[in-house]
Amino acid sequence: MNDMNNTLNNTYNFAEELIEKASKLILKNHKKIRNISYKKGDSNLVTNVDKEVEALIIKEIVSKYPNHSIIAEESKAQKKDPNYQWFIDPIDGTTNFAHSYPFFCTSIGFVKNNILEFGLIKDPLTNELYSARRSQGAKLNKRPIFVSKIKKLNESLLITGFPYDKRTSKVNNLKNFCNLTLLTHGVRRDGAAALDLCYIASGKADGYWEMKLSPWDVAAGVLILEEAGGKVSDFKGGKYNIFNKQIVATNGLIHKELLKHLK
Repeated sequence: MNDMNNTLNNTYNFAEELIEKASKLILKNHKKIRNISYKKGDSNLVTNVDKEVEALIIKEIVSKYPNHSIIAEESKAQKKDPNYQWFIDPIDGTTNFAHSYPFFCTSIGFVKNNILEFGLIKDPLTNELYSARRSQGAKLNKRPIFVSKIKKLNESLLITGFPYDKRTSKVNNLKNFCNLTLLTHGVRRDGAAALDLCYIASGKADGYWEMKLSPWDVAAGVLILEEAGGKVSDFKGGKYNIFNKQIVATNGLIHKELLKHLK
């Protein structure tokens, strides 16, 4: 057991060093983006910096752990040993990044034997590192964080986001947004799911929901939120896993009430 813990400790320490390297690369380049391209539709952006940061992360992981699987946003999945999986989002909030709107981050989640073992999310502009290891609590810059104690939906501040096909799909979250804006202190839409989850985990807001997400968006953030005392489910209140397309994440106290209003 000690050998297993030591191995996981080493992997976590490696990931922590890696996310700092990614953060430095983002800071070096975020005001000199050379090109922007589109993946699907005209609102799903990717920049050269996304690709450079992801290449750095993947190169380092492959060098250190050549047999591990890597699922990353901008690259074809490297499906190797399924018992060790890295979920990478080099820049979550690319649209913000491309417009110099200061809300984006790097997210690294690690799954061993289908269990989320640790998650790291770094906001390079604020130098905030959110982190969690399974059964060891959640932290912001190594200090413990906890979800809020708000008990009523009408006293809560919520966060959400919209899918990239919002212009073409009727399942675009706009009705939920309008409805819950009127039922709460407000709904924020900042455009980076990983960082949104950290804001719930650290008590800056009380609940979050979104649809049509990918596992690299949420892998690290879900663990951080749960380790901070929060609750995560799908829209029906069912058990959540990182491959779900719907997510509801709260302080736990407003969870049932929020679910009642989601369509």
